[in-house]
Amino acid sequence: MINNRLFEWYGIDTKKDLKIDTFCPRPFDTVLIDKQGSCFVCECAAWLPQSIGNLQVKTLAQILQSAVREHMQTSILDGSYRYCNNKQCSYLKYHNRKETPWNKDTPTNQIKHIRLAIDDSCNLRCPSCRNSLIFHKEGSAYNLGIRLADSINDWLHEYRHPVKVHIGSDGDPFASHVYRHFMEQTPERDNIKYSLLTNALMFKEFHHRIQNVIRNLDDLGVSIDGASQHTYEKLRLGGRWDKVNENLECIAELKDKHQFQFGLHMVVQADNWHEMEDMLALGHKYKADRVYFNKIEDWNTNIDMQRQKFTHLDEFTAIAKRVDKDPITWMNVHHE
Repeated sequence: MINNRLFEWYGIDTKKDLKIDTFCPRPFDTVLIDKQGSCFVCECAAWLPQSIGNLQVKTLAQILQSAVREHMQTSILDGSYRYCNNKQCSYLKYHNRKETPWNKDTPTNQIKHIRLAIDDSCNLRCPSCRNSLIFHKEGSAYNLGIRLADSINDWLHEYRHPVKVHIGSDGDPFASHVYRHFMEQTPERDNIKYSLLTNALMFKEFHHRIQNVIRNLDDLGVSIDGASQHTYEKLRLGGRWDKVNENLECIAELKDKHQFQFGLHMVVQADNWHEMEDMLALGHKYKADRVYFNKIEDWNTNIDMQRQKFTHLDEFTAIAKRVDKDPITWMNVHHE
């Protein structure tokens, strides 16, 4: 059943017709699972907020046969994208840009990406992300997370097509007891690849316990919003500059051994934009394949977005243009 009130809450006009003649593959090949067990056919629930089912009620195999999922797909095939949040979705806002990975071929209906957002535990409390430290190792949230992890692993043990499992969009994979449980139990097979996004502070301590994941790691991203001790420890509350560098050295060594893609992620904001070039240099130092620069967003953490407006716009623009010329840069902060 389509939840029209939900779309109204997100400000999504479900009667619109964007008349796009290329297909976004996500409603066909992606499932995102949140900490309540709700499943979505997009990499971000705010971009397409209709749930297609819940893992507390049905298995993932059953959910993927949902009529609601098919209905979401129809809105892509007819070019209307009527259920998509074109005000927030990065791909829809810039769908004519060359890096948008869409084409005119009808997408297959085979799941290629499982995105896990089943536990928001983290050892940091970054102002751009949350207001307080969140950590679950007992209680109802933890117990539900373990049940969801086991249910997803049950599906993975049976799935034989190529699939990538993405871990770490909501919390830290190594700080989370739920994610550590999932990674220790998840199957090691050639058809399953893994993608981790972490603050890296606990990587060196725990990576040896998840060698089944490390051996099949496709890419590893490290969120690090400062390229100096002062800025890093100001924006990554609870983090230590010496500790993150120690872990980055460990990752660089493992990258050579296991040949995974490695990227640094910087949320560009008022307190760190002046270090964008230093962040790029840090990426080169630790053999990063990509350095991602993303604009700060309001994730309901009471950020003063007015303060986030750059007061030295000309200087920021000059720095961003220089950084954007480097081949390892991925820029999602528009400077023109």
